[in-house]
Amino acid sequence: MSTATQGTGKGNPRTAILFTGLALFSMFFGAGNLIFPPMLAVQAGDNFWPAILGFLTTGALLPVLAVIAIALSGSNVRDLAQRAGTIFGVIFPILAYLSIGAFYALPRTGAVSFEVAMTPVFGWEGIVPAAIFNIVFFGIALALSWNPTTITDTLGKFLTPTLVVLLVIMITLAVFTLTNQGYTPTETYATNAYPAGVLEGYLTMDSIAALAFSIVVISSLRFKGVGEGKPLVRSTMLSGLGAGIMLALIYVGLGLIGRSMPGADQYESGAPLLADAALNMMGKPGQIIFALIVLLACLTTAIGLITATAEYFSEQFAGSYHTWAVIFAVASAIMATQGLSFVMAIAAPVIVFLYPPAIALIFVTIVEPLFRSRTRMRWGFFLPIWVAVVWSAIGTFISLGWGADALSPLVNWSPMEAEGLGWLLPTGVAFIIGVVIDLIRPAAPLEIGTQRTVEGEDLETAEAKL
Repeated sequence: MSTATQGTGKGNPRTAILFTGLALFSMFFGAGNLIFPPMLAVQAGDNFWPAILGFLTTGALLPVLAVIAIALSGSNVRDLAQRAGTIFGVIFPILAYLSIGAFYALPRTGAVSFEVAMTPVFGWEGIVPAAIFNIVFFGIALALSWNPTTITDTLGKFLTPTLVVLLVIMITLAVFTLTNQGYTPTETYATNAYPAGVLEGYLTMDSIAALAFSIVVISSLRFKGVGEGKPLVRSTMLSGLGAGIMLALIYVGLGLIGRSMPGADQYESGAPLLADAALNMMGKPGQIIFALIVLLACLTTAIGLITATAEYFSEQFAGSYHTWAVIFAVASAIMATQGLSFVMAIAAPVIVFLYPPAIALIFVTIVEPLFRSRTRMRWGFFLPIWVAVVWSAIGTFISLGWGADALSPLVNWSPMEAEGLGWLLPTGVAFIIGVVIDLIRPAAPLEIGTQRTVEGEDLETAEAKL
């Protein structure tokens, strides 16, 4: 048993939900969440609202649905993934945790903090200052994640309120001092604003991170005395919903900064755009405030990522929580020192591959209760998820230039394939076929390890409790 599931701390359930929601928001809100919305707003121009709605679909709504999926179906992502078979149940969680851990999202927090917060304010550049900074940064993150049962208190009571206050100050100043610049949409956003926003929201990684962070949320709520069964499911859902609403509001505010910043169309990234916006509105103090926002956003995310990945690997493999936490912190510090471009080059193919099966997994889990009175879904899980896996693998190979001429005809027929969403139609058809098969076939016996609820019991026992 991991350390996060030990203890029987008591407290007010509403307070627990509030602070857990704040903590979950801060775990979600990292570097990408900060810098993507302003540039989306600039590129979308007059099509800002359909573009930001697309961004909110994958950057806010899907993470909430992922938390709900975990709350309904299992205590961790492996319980959920095993519904699509043993192979998927083993490989997908490992890739998901590594992508939000040492392969990408975790080292990105250190790399972005150094390049966006430290270099502009202090002029630090080069591998030696980067190494020193990342040792300190990940050392602090490791120390604050050392006791996973108190992470929601660390984040929800202290770090998150500070982060939110700084963000609100910056967004409020922009709304009242700047006006819409009326930028012309780029080619992508001129005709496909919503799909382009959806794809941009992919890059936050929050839908995959939500599958991982949910174990931290559930463990924390248990530790705070939230009862098993329906109270734990409801509290987890409310925490996720609160975090999603906060994300959506902050995203819109950051987008408004982008569309209101004079000369914003001359920037290539949202980070320098926001830095200059803070400098123009508040002078040197504004630059310092922005640096603090970046540091806090990245630090809170790093704490959540270390906790979630170490929790999962300590439960599934040999080694204690603390051993895995040290391994991931050290590995991330080494990768972050190499710079953001190095991190992105390694992780991009994995991210492209993981998102379609992750979204399919979330969707199928959410809609399954609609069919529960008629059948135990088996093929309704297996078929759509594996279609998404195969389609995503083909798309990833094409993006890497591996057999593109031979593989492209296999996927180019699907609507929105050019926008990166071609997997939606075949996955949806596979889901319908799978459900039909489940409805006409006799219900198969439940397999051990599948159909679990948040308390780890079989479905019928859980339903009796609820």
